[in-house]
Amino acid sequence: MNKKKIIKNRIVILGSGPAGYTAGIYSSRANLKPIIISGNLPGGQLINTNIIENWPGDYKKLNGINFIKRLKKHALKFNTKIIDDHIISINFQSKPFHLIGERNQYKTDVIIIATGSVPKYLGIKSESLYLGKGVSTCAICDGYFYKNKIVSVIGGGNTALEETLYLSNISKKVHLIHRKNYFTAEKILIKKILKKIKLKKIIFHNSYQVKKIFGDKNKVNGIRIESTLNKNKKNISISGIFIAIGHNPNTKIFKNNINMKDGYILLKNSKKYFSQTNIPGVFAAGDVIYNSYKQAIIASSGGCIASLDAEKYLESQ
Repeated sequence: MNKKKIIKNRIVILGSGPAGYTAGIYSSRANLKPIIISGNLPGGQLINTNIIENWPGDYKKLNGINFIKRLKKHALKFNTKIIDDHIISINFQSKPFHLIGERNQYKTDVIIIATGSVPKYLGIKSESLYLGKGVSTCAICDGYFYKNKIVSVIGGGNTALEETLYLSNISKKVHLIHRKNYFTAEKILIKKILKKIKLKKIIFHNSYQVKKIFGDKNKVNGIRIESTLNKNKKNISISGIFIAIGHNPNTKIFKNNINMKDGYILLKNSKKYFSQTNIPGVFAAGDVIYNSYKQAIIASSGGCIASLDAEKYLESQ
């Protein structure tokens, strides 16, 4: 077995979404020559977003993939080093910190955690059976395969409504299923959804949840939903089901080392370093932080704060 190369650097940034790339841009401009380790999902969740309408200054159509490409180019402009690797373990007890990736090892004085989040699943047995065979968490990735077919989307937040609108332009019909009787998405998305419901392009099943996914072991052909109010059940014939019920923070690797709540990293919020965790020299930004503001601009601003804090920390050392 070949011994993994050891790369030494002052700052290592984990994650390549808005938080990670912004941290890279700011750290590079401060001449700290950071390394960004892209992780197993380069670009983060934003690459699955069809249209971004709320990034200040970009009032024209902008999709997630192109947005991430722009962030990456911006980071590269300032000579940020980007390495395609995935970290599998970290020793927070040693100084410098020691990270082991699938490709390399890393030693660093500062870590900025911007590892983002991963999609939540329904947690029913038939879901895992049909994953990749009709069950998906990304309409942009897989929507094309359901052209002129009947599909369903599960959820009531921004992601669910965005995916429903996207699929309504491809599929024959979209069944939108939400366990509540109201949406938790932005008003502009709700307005667009209601318009398509009136046109019967979208069928809304409010106060229902998925209980079972049917298929022939090779592909999905239907779902059973149950009312959250009176246990009434309905079977719906569909070819695909898109799950958009939220995300979990991608923080398992930090468990038992960094203070967390419900899987989210808790910041120390000291007067000196706002973004610092309970471990000096380890900072966090983006969807891994415990807050309810899951927006790209919040993640990006967090990356900026973490970078500025890291710069001050290194100066103090």
